[in-house]
Amino acid sequence: MLGNIGFSELMILMVVVLLVFGAKRLPEIGSSLGRGIREFKRSISDAGDAINGDSEERTQLPRSMDAPPPSKTASGSGEPKRLSQ
Repeated sequence: MLGNIGFSELMILMVVVLLVFGAKRLPEIGSSLGRGIREFKRSISDAGDAINGDSEERTQLPRSMDAPPPSKTASGSGEPKRLSQ
């Protein structure tokens, strides 16, 4: 039965995942998985709204890809900042 995962099986699975990906990569994987799930839910609800013909637009926060470019700094040189000098 696949649905009956006990505590010991869950701990073994977590240890294997930790060994495969490493401790530093797990938070990155979790955050990217969360972003993917949120984007999927948003697209599903947008598709449902389009199918149902909702004329009322819901307010959305701008996504990172829709955000305007950062404003110019006081230096105004127009060159990108360097990470190491």
